[in-house]
Amino acid sequence: MFFLLLHSELTAGQVESTAYRAVIVDDEAPARALIRKYLEDFSEINIVAECENGFTALKAIQTHQPDFIFLDIQMPKLTGFEMLELLENPPAIIFTTAYDQYALKAFEVSAADYLLKPFSKPRFAEAIEKAKRLLRDSTAREKTYQHLLEQHTGDAYLERIVVKDSGKITVIPTGKLIRIAAMEDYVMLHTGMGKFLKQKTMKYFETHLDPAVFIRVHRSHIVRISAIKQLEPMAKGSYELRLADGSDVPVSKSGYQRLKSILSA
Repeated sequence: MFFLLLHSELTAGQVESTAYRAVIVDDEAPARALIRKYLEDFSEINIVAECENGFTALKAIQTHQPDFIFLDIQMPKLTGFEMLELLENPPAIIFTTAYDQYALKAFEVSAADYLLKPFSKPRFAEAIEKAKRLLRDSTAREKTYQHLLEQHTGDAYLERIVVKDSGKITVIPTGKLIRIAAMEDYVMLHTGMGKFLKQKTMKYFETHLDPAVFIRVHRSHIVRISAIKQLEPMAKGSYELRLADGSDVPVSKSGYQRLKSILSA
């Protein structure tokens, strides 16, 4: 799959000879070599780093501030999507991968281009040219980027969550997740490993966590069902949950109805 996300804009005065910096991220050496070979036809794109995993790629991106990243999706340690979530102001992202067919729907509705491996040299060139044209449309670029981050898991539920705090990257298995609380533009992940801040929406987690394991009980709270210890009535017909970690979580009217159907099953 070959997916394009675009970061910087060309102005009317810029010409085709504009130089671009590129980082190639793929755990397979032959795949990196093929991209390197294809890029020989694009003298304006200079390769400044090649990386075989997401951790080294993050360092390279921070160091070189590239304009383009050629990014595989299925990699050890960090997937391409997980790496992308950790970037601030990401540059143009070009996904090059043999990603599973089930996930294509998420890309198709993003109105972006993609190529499945193995892709031909003419198709590669076509995609590069499309990327350059899309560089001029910042509104469509941002919309595509946000849609990608919301949709990237396809039909699968999250199995882990990646967070970055003060330069440290932590991979949290969802089996360690106890509850999620809304924090303005962020959420606070309460886990058996501690608390972690993540820039995601409650809607994202409500959609991408297994509903047989997690339930949204309030507009600001999602909890692990097995962590529920007690449902307590409060004043004026409201309710509150007591969880296994000792925390208390408010329950909305709609959340109470969802809880009733699950707890009585």
